Parts: sequence; structure tokens; C-alpha cells
Amino acid sequence: MRLADRIAGFKTQTSLEILQKTRELESRGVRVVHFEVGEPDFDTPPHVVRALEKSLEAGETHYGPPPGLPELRRAIAEDSTRRLGTSFAPDEVIVTHGCKPVMIFSLLTCVNPGDEVLIPDPGYTLYPSLVRLVGATPVTYGFDANDRARLDLAGLRARVTPRTRMIMLNSPGNPTGAVHSEEELAAIRDLAVEHDLWAVSDEIYSRIVYEGRHVSIARVPGMKERTIVLDGFSKGFAMTGWRLGYALAPRDIAARFALLMTHTTTCVSTFVQRGGLAALAAGDGSVLAMLEEFRARRAFMMDGLARIPGFRCEQPAGAFYVFPDAGALGLTTAALTDRLLEAGVAVVPGTSFGSRGEGHVRISFATSLGEIEEGLARIRAVAAAAPGVR
Repeated sequence: MRLADRIAGFKTQTSLEILQKTRELESRGVRVVHFEVGEPDFDTPPHVVRALEKSLEAGETHYGPPPGLPELRRAIAEDSTRRLGTSFAPDEVIVTHGCKPVMIFSLLTCVNPGDEVLIPDPGYTLYPSLVRLVGATPVTYGFDANDRARLDLAGLRARVTPRTRMIMLNSPGNPTGAVHSEEELAAIRDLAVEHDLWAVSDEIYSRIVYEGRHVSIARVPGMKERTIVLDGFSKGFAMTGWRLGYALAPRDIAARFALLMTHTTTCVSTFVQRGGLAALAAGDGSVLAMLEEFRARRAFMMDGLARIPGFRCEQPAGAFYVFPDAGALGLTTAALTDRLLEAGVAVVPGTSFGSRGEGHVRISFATSLGEIEEGLARIRAVAAAAPGVR
């Protein structure tokens, strides 16, 4: 039987693949410290769960409007206006099954086969796959060689060609935790306006920022009309399994997204949306409590990594990952990842996030301080036995 070529190069998401390997080890009685999965270890707030239960008890198990419940779209618009500092209307909001549909819809709507899309490297593992899925070509841009928290703006500009149609941003970023400065966003705006580019801004970690505040490129003058913001409830509200995301987009783009919802998955479950509505209605209390715990874990992780020979790590400004450079150990990223897993520590190899991730591993600190302490001790033992450490 003949098959289509468009997913021939697809691979499973690396963190989930590693999670599967760890489950196999654990089934054999091996104790594994989980530093690989990018999700909060907190439970969803009880008031959010109760809202879903009440919705089910009320019989809200039927079709809903494809763009999302009007009251949730209104709440998201109000919350986004408050947090991002630029005005959004309910008809500029589309509710989706998690955030990945926003990426796919953006590419389907704004990019043609043969076009090019700029994506960060290191960057989220699925960006290049989804770009290829629509027949476009991913073109990577990187960070300053001397400062992994800052974009290489000159290098980014050099990557633009007549076929470039879109730039994907991720701030705070996965895997680096880097947060784009207002100066960087202004430079990207100049590039986007000059070359008539769409911007897709992945802001799923926007509620998890440790210093300063999150700045969306949609707030930069001249960018709201050419920006699609991707956000959701997974990270900030500990609702990963709820699969509740949303897009903030210009009205004509949002209308096209609503059509794509109609022709793909119809609508997000009403009872799930009621949970999202309850999360926003309760304010930032649970988010801030989780943020403070992550701040303590970040400090503990940074202090521990600083004591491990061969590791060099910049402090992340957002998200809940560190992305240390372990190249001094004298091991390839794949070899280091394997040795760590043999020692009972699951991390994600930096090469999963692009070629510039060689020598790095991504470590999630979205786990308890006790787990972090044990994991660091195991990493220290692996590092001590590496060929580059004398």
C-alpha cells in the first residue's frame, strides 16, 4: 500500500520517548529521577476540577461553538489584555485542544508549500516537524555565542530570504528558559515589517517569569496585526492533561482558525472549557504560589550544577528548565544522556532541540527539592567518571 511522504521524517517527541524508556526501567524495579518531562508536578487547583465536575453534572456534554465558549473567549481576552498590555477582543480569541493546533493552524493559514519559516535553535522539538508537514522549509536562527540568553540578531537577519514568510518565537523559551528583551523584540519587529513576515509567538510559559515581566511581541508597535500568540492553561495552571490552549490573532486570521476547528476537531469539550474559565476567574493566587516554588527549585538546581565539574549553566529567566553545557565532560550529548539514564537520571539531550544543542542537556526542575537533590548527586557521580574530568 502506498503512503504519503509528509510524515516520513516524523519522530516521536523526545521527552515522551525518554519517559517511555524510564517507565520500562521502573517496571523492572529501577529507581529513576525524572528530569525529562516538561510539566508541573502540582495538581490542578481544586476549584478548577470542581468547575469541570459541575459542568458534567449539569449535562454539558454536547457540541459547543468551534471558536470556543463566548464567556471563555471573553475571559481570555480580558486576561490577555491585562497581562500583555495590548487590547484583545473576544473575536480575536480561538480556543483549541492544547497549543499544538495553534502552530498547525498558523502554518496552514499563513504559509504555502515552498515557503521558509524561521525557527529558534535550540528550540521546541516540534517546530521543524510541523513546518515540514505543510510543505515549507524550516530555517534555524540561534543565540549569541557569548550569551545564550540573547538572540544573534545579525545572524537572524542573514537567514531571511525572499521565500521567508514567518518567524516563530518562544519566550520564555524551551529549552533555555531565555526571555526576549524589549530591544530584541523591537529588532524582530523591524525585520518583520521590512520583509512582511508573520510572527507566531509561543508564550505558553508567559506566567513563569522570575525577573522582570513577560513582554509579548504583540505589544510592540506595529506587530499586533501581524502576530499570532500561542498560549494556554497547561504550564501556568498545572493543567497539561486538560489539553486547553488558545490563539490570540487578528480577526481575519481568527475567523480562519474557527473554520479549521470546524473542519478538524469541531470544538473543545465544554466541561474542559469550564475548567479554564474557573482558573481565570480565581485570579493569580495559585499561579504565584507555584512560581515561588519554582523559584526556590531553580536556585537549588543552579547551586547544585555549579558544584559539578564539567557543567556550565546560565540561569534561566523563565520556564522551569536549565540547559547546561556539559561539553567539557568529553562525551557526546547522546553518550551523556545514556550514561545518566543508566545511573537513573532521565534528561533530554540538547540535540533534540536542534544542532546547536550538542553538548547540552535539558533538565526540568518541575519536581520536588528532594528529587532534585538526588538527581544532582547521580549527575555528579556520572560527571566524575567522564573522560574530560581529571
